[in-house]
Amino acid sequence: MIETPTRGERAVLVQLDLGDGDYAERLTEFELLAASAGASQAALVKGRRQAPDAATFAGRGKVAEIAAAAVEHGAQLVMFNHELSAAQQRNLEKALERRVIDRSALILDIFALRAKSREGQLQVELAQLQRLSTRLVRGWTHLERQKGGIGLRGPGETQLETDRRLLGKRVALLKERLKQLERQRAVQRRSRNKRRLLSVSLVGYTNAGKTTLFNALTKAGAYAADQLFATLDTTSRRLFVEDAGTIVVSDTVGFIRDLPHALVAAFHATLEETASADLLLHLVDSASADRDQQIAAVGRVLEEIGAGGVPQILVWNKIDATQAQPGVERDEYGNISRVRLSARMGDGVDLLRAALGEAARNHAACNTTEAAEADAA
Repeated sequence: MIETPTRGERAVLVQLDLGDGDYAERLTEFELLAASAGASQAALVKGRRQAPDAATFAGRGKVAEIAAAAVEHGAQLVMFNHELSAAQQRNLEKALERRVIDRSALILDIFALRAKSREGQLQVELAQLQRLSTRLVRGWTHLERQKGGIGLRGPGETQLETDRRLLGKRVALLKERLKQLERQRAVQRRSRNKRRLLSVSLVGYTNAGKTTLFNALTKAGAYAADQLFATLDTTSRRLFVEDAGTIVVSDTVGFIRDLPHALVAAFHATLEETASADLLLHLVDSASADRDQQIAAVGRVLEEIGAGGVPQILVWNKIDATQAQPGVERDEYGNISRVRLSARMGDGVDLLRAALGEAARNHAACNTTEAAEADAA
């Protein structure tokens, strides 16, 4: 399994400026990720490079600086806020004589900590194994050809081949179990569609306040915390809206920039709920200086999972931190495009309920028209 931080483990954090922009925001997010995984930040090593070093990502001089910081602060672990190749990770671990974790492995570890449902746990395990399968290479000390001996005589299969074969079997099993759960979700969606209920999914950058808003709307009592990826398992509740009837609201996993592709693939069944929704409430932390980049990151993931064309209402959350007033904004066609509110304080939540009621009535009117046209045909 992927090497991940132990709770309270001391870590040296490494972030290099490669000219991508948003350096300060990325660093703040990285520190939150490390804390969410339970690591204790012993030191921070920063630097600037034109491009990553092919062998160690950071370059010889910076690796020496990282090693010195690890020794000085007694750190057992080094964490990079970058994607490392398998070769770079191995070279770094050899040079630093410590475990090295990159951004993707860190996010996977947080997902493993947060997953509570059986489906969530299966999805995380699949993502971890798929990542691990790409990093099985010759040269590891335990992958030498098996020696002859009692219980070990035979065709002489290498440990590497054994590992790959066992991984392949486990990955196939996980995929089959997730397909079964996906079929169950499809049946549930068809049932909702027959009743023609408006399906609404809450989406947004991690820690934007989706679960807090979900609880404010539905009184669900779902777990909410000021931490990254507090919610991994999709939760759906019915919500009665006056003059509009019942709608279904779903709380979903938060997105993040550079979300590992293995996670997107593994969470396909969960994310499919978002793609099949009638309306997305795109929650935005309006108090974040990085909000525009976060909106763009969410947009990229929505495109990747096939939900880019689903109608959206931007929900400008945390106005209690910006002193903005609750309100509703409409586009040039008169449709609601943005609602300003504070999910934590409750200010403006009634405006969002009214917006959902308007969307539900429009949805019902469209269904009636479609049904009449179908009957006429």
